[in-house]
Amino acid sequence: MHSATLELTKQLISRSSVTPDDKGCQQLMIERLEAIGFVIEHLRFDDVDNFWAVRGQSGPILCFAGHTDVVPTGPESDWTHLPFEPTEQDGQLYGRGAADMKGSLAAMVVAVEQFVAEHPNHSGRIAFLITSDEEGIASNGTVKVVEWLQEQGITPEYCLVGEPSSTARCGDVIKNGRRGSLGCVMRVKGKQGHVAYPHLASNPIHSAAPALTELVAEVWDAGNEFFPATSFQISNINGGTGATNVIPGELQVTFNFRFSTALTDQILRERTEAILDKHGLDYELDWKLSGQAFLTAEGALVEAAVASILEVTGIETELSTAGGTSDGRFIAPMGTQVVEIGPVNATIHQVDENVNIADLDILTSIYQRLLAKLFTQ
Repeated sequence: MHSATLELTKQLISRSSVTPDDKGCQQLMIERLEAIGFVIEHLRFDDVDNFWAVRGQSGPILCFAGHTDVVPTGPESDWTHLPFEPTEQDGQLYGRGAADMKGSLAAMVVAVEQFVAEHPNHSGRIAFLITSDEEGIASNGTVKVVEWLQEQGITPEYCLVGEPSSTARCGDVIKNGRRGSLGCVMRVKGKQGHVAYPHLASNPIHSAAPALTELVAEVWDAGNEFFPATSFQISNINGGTGATNVIPGELQVTFNFRFSTALTDQILRERTEAILDKHGLDYELDWKLSGQAFLTAEGALVEAAVASILEVTGIETELSTAGGTSDGRFIAPMGTQVVEIGPVNATIHQVDENVNIADLDILTSIYQRLLAKLFTQ
């Protein structure tokens, strides 16, 4: 049976859109959307292509959000099939972006095409917020489009992000929130010297070790109904000259918090600095907030998503906030209800990334059913 979603997914995969280069993916989507009455705003910021598309004149907005960029492939010789030559094998579609997230983009477009064909005079407004800067720095993508939307006085009531949320079967998990991410590079100052004369030097590794031990052991919170406890992880430690007989003059430590709605980034900064101050360190901190925690605990969007998945698949889905960050972190602060529904994420960012072909049509049906629940009842 011909699958419009499969065909569009293959067309998108064949465009080697390694972040932040869109390689024509957005134009392909735009042509399909313009054909069914969408008005397009091309929004290019620096070297990043984005677009906002909307159909309908009034009423609540359901925004489909996603990204056309993909992560680099690594050595193509490691792939069974070339990463940008979509290949069907044993019921799977192979190619970079198959699961993250060109399959979702195709499902969104086809679902809307089919919904509009059945309901040309639907209530509400359907929108697309598409970027090519999600897998990279993410500074000229969704965050800039959201700023533009706020300048225009546009606030979507609902947003469906197509990130690959599922674990074992398409639709078994909905992401209805994400933890916040707060990173930091800490520089601890000491005094360089000879290891045989430690009294003439100050070893920043030795002075920082007790503070780092305390940071690792600290219970930051207990989480809450929707989030696990906040985690603190050291990802890099660097100090020294490479010589065995030199006490270093500086230590650099990189660490990250993944935090729930039980805390704010400001509280984490203050508590971290209090621990460092207690140990009398001479330090500098360079903080980077990648995103606040967000949560859509309940509401029309979650209800419609849960019901749509049950009706299409028979699965009673699980609401989850696990995993890394997503562009939902930029959209939720507008007051928008946000959920993420996408295919199985088992092979994302891996060699031989793939998606189950049947799941592409299942995902399309879920999206279409969700539209019907919000805009035809």
